[in-house]
Amino acid sequence: MNLIEAIRISLQSLWANKLRSVLTLLGVVIGVAAVIAVVTFVNGINGYVAEKIFNLGADVFLISKVSPVITNIDQLLEGQKRKDLTMEDYEAVAGACRHCRMIGASILNANGHVKYGEQSISDSWVRGLTPSMATILDLDLGAGRWLNQSDENNRSNVAVIGTDVVDTLFPGVDPLGKEIRVEGQLYRVIGVGKKQGKTLGQSRDNFVGIPISTYLKQFGVHTSIRISGKANGVGSQLDAAIDEARAILRARRHDLPGKPDSFAAETNASFLSIWSNLSGTFFIAMIAIAAISLIVGGIVIMNIMLVSVTERTREIGIRKAMGATRDDVLLQFLIESGTMALVGGVVGVLFGVAVAKGITAIIGMPSEIKLWAVAAGLLVSASVGVFFGVYPARRAAMLDPIAALRFEL
Repeated sequence: MNLIEAIRISLQSLWANKLRSVLTLLGVVIGVAAVIAVVTFVNGINGYVAEKIFNLGADVFLISKVSPVITNIDQLLEGQKRKDLTMEDYEAVAGACRHCRMIGASILNANGHVKYGEQSISDSWVRGLTPSMATILDLDLGAGRWLNQSDENNRSNVAVIGTDVVDTLFPGVDPLGKEIRVEGQLYRVIGVGKKQGKTLGQSRDNFVGIPISTYLKQFGVHTSIRISGKANGVGSQLDAAIDEARAILRARRHDLPGKPDSFAAETNASFLSIWSNLSGTFFIAMIAIAAISLIVGGIVIMNIMLVSVTERTREIGIRKAMGATRDDVLLQFLIESGTMALVGGVVGVLFGVAVAKGITAIIGMPSEIKLWAVAAGLLVSASVGVFFGVYPARRAAMLDPIAALRFEL
């Protein structure tokens, strides 16, 4: 028997027993679909996180009271006990960090109410920013100008707004020069941010940026700021800038030698490393669950192949009587079991991709199909079929041709 004939017989068997085939391949389909869906989501989210969420420049670092990425409750509780970072801390770093090309500060209120005339928008991100933050975070404007040092020094009531605020408060109207109310306080619009889109379903354009000095005047000083720095270069230059900023803050905050920092210093690389660890753990857990489905599917395939061997005992006897060797019979049944599992793998790949793309279309969760994942899914499914088909194939190969010819169901 040649390879093509063995595959044809296997496909005919699947088609002739449709319900049995569906039940046989269900475990393989679920396992492969789970692997494909997880890999598709993990790769899509990894790229999305790098591009949209932790999109700092390679020469930028952030210093905050608590790390923006909390991985356990102990980190949160420990971080909340720390002293706030203040404008004095920012000024000390800005004045003494020689390896820093630029230093900025920011502060955030995520529940601002913004109003113009009879129109209003809630839950806007009200950001207090130093003028340097535009360069550090590479913030672009669609119209108008950015905050400048004069605005900062004079605590001016001026604001740069996002496109969501423009669309809601100023439909068909030029917002520049208009006065809006932010939490009841009047601000003159001087700029409009360039549209940034959404991050995991949350808009990045529903914001109002004001001078940080004005923010502190309106909302109070009892809130920790975030210090952002841009180093003179990447690699060792970035490390030197972070070390220098840490040394300045440790001295100001009286952190004892040998004790950890009373603040968190992060870079784009460290953010991505934390995320990679989290997504890697999730990936391993899901692969383990998928492996259980594949094992169950393999066991079912083995049982069905044993049934097939019993049903085709006389056929095996005829083949052996006509000169087929044990290796021929063994290869025939291995090819059939592998083909069955491979068909399940193909269905699983299609189902996994469909699920991933369906969820992306519905809720916007990013996904990215990788060819290596598809190839791996098909290879694993075929391997499961071959592995669990060995015992039925050996049983068929060891049948005595005379006894096989006499066999009746």
